[in-house]
Amino acid sequence: MTSFAFQSDNRFLKVQAGSGVSPFTVAGIAWDGATTNRPGARFGPRAIREASHMLCDGVHPLFDVTPEGHLSDAGDLPLPNTSLEGMRAAMAPLVDALIRKQHMAWLGGDHSITLQLLRCYRRWLGRPLAVIHFDAHCDTWSDHFGEPSGHGTWVYEAIQEGLVVRECFMQIGIRSAGHREAREYVRDQGGLIFDARSLRGLESAEQLAPVVAQMRERLARHGQPPVYLSLDIDALDPAFAPGTGTPEPGGLTTNQVFTLLEELAGLPFVGMDCVEVSPPYDHAELSSYAAARFVWTYLCGCIARGAWQPA
Repeated sequence: MTSFAFQSDNRFLKVQAGSGVSPFTVAGIAWDGATTNRPGARFGPRAIREASHMLCDGVHPLFDVTPEGHLSDAGDLPLPNTSLEGMRAAMAPLVDALIRKQHMAWLGGDHSITLQLLRCYRRWLGRPLAVIHFDAHCDTWSDHFGEPSGHGTWVYEAIQEGLVVRECFMQIGIRSAGHREAREYVRDQGGLIFDARSLRGLESAEQLAPVVAQMRERLARHGQPPVYLSLDIDALDPAFAPGTGTPEPGGLTTNQVFTLLEELAGLPFVGMDCVEVSPPYDHAELSSYAAARFVWTYLCGCIARGAWQPA
């Protein structure tokens, strides 16, 4: 029995355990100490892994590849459960070691984990990153209900710390209530926002082609910086993902997210996270199944299109 009670001992797609044995690796960050509404995302890594077992041989119908043979599972990081700063401090050396060996897909956990991940990638790569951010919320608040940091501040902090290329921070699915200063912060910094309202009714590759073209053009204009993907499950409408801490009606469909992940495959991705799956609020494991398939689609796209991998 592990001393960290929320660690998962199953494996994504039932691949081999361990790290450094495959070019791609999954790891869980079972932390939800920064949630502000419904907790439970600490159980997300376990639920996402279990949902992935429904993928059987894992061969993607579009990319015609499987992560099997390319992927291992490093388990969940052993982290403190109650202190945000303690968790981030413990995360740093563990993440540093993993990202130097393989291309990582991180299973959250609440969205506060992404700030420390970006710090690690920025330190290792020696340059700021582009970020593609799926979310219902802008996460650009300068404080977290009186606290200096949390799952709703990480975008603001990442930009302020110079972890990202401001013009290449791209948000998709934003729709929550909020003051204009927070809602438009990324755009005011030179980035792109494709809010949920502007994406209504657009699902196919042809319909979303202008969005993809804008994103690709923005990256090209800024020298194709390394790209990090952060996918909050609440980018989906609660009809598709009820199991999350802060559900927001009027969101994306699973088809929209799948199309965008498929069409963006081949970008110079360096890693991704999928966060905010809260199994206690999930119905029929809808959120976990969506999350597992998003991670799987990302991995298959990277493998099929030869996305960046550590040397």
